[in-house]
Amino acid sequence: MSATAPDISLGQALDQLIADLALKKNADPHESYTARLLRDGPMAAAKKLGEEGVETALAVAAGTPAQIAVESADLLYHLAISLMSREVDPAEVGAVLAARRGLSGLAEKAARAKS
Repeated sequence: MSATAPDISLGQALDQLIADLALKKNADPHESYTARLLRDGPMAAAKKLGEEGVETALAVAAGTPAQIAVESADLLYHLAISLMSREVDPAEVGAVLAARRGLSGLAEKAARAKS
């Protein structure tokens, strides 16, 4: 993205994000956007997640690589908030991704439809 971007993997950044969110979840909602989103509950989190998904899709369709990166970061933040609002451990998502690794996308989708 830029010459000043830190050398960090997406996985490391997500781990840091989730740790930061856990620290902020009990903060004052008047001072913390994260705490406010969590206080407002899963429906509010889902609404923001949907908005960010659309913004990311639009950036992918017509934006610059930098715009795509910014919108993707917003989407990942709101996905993490949404998971937290429903008490879904991100490790569960990781386990699903790990289980899918090496599977054909079409085969995995067909297996999901049968269960």
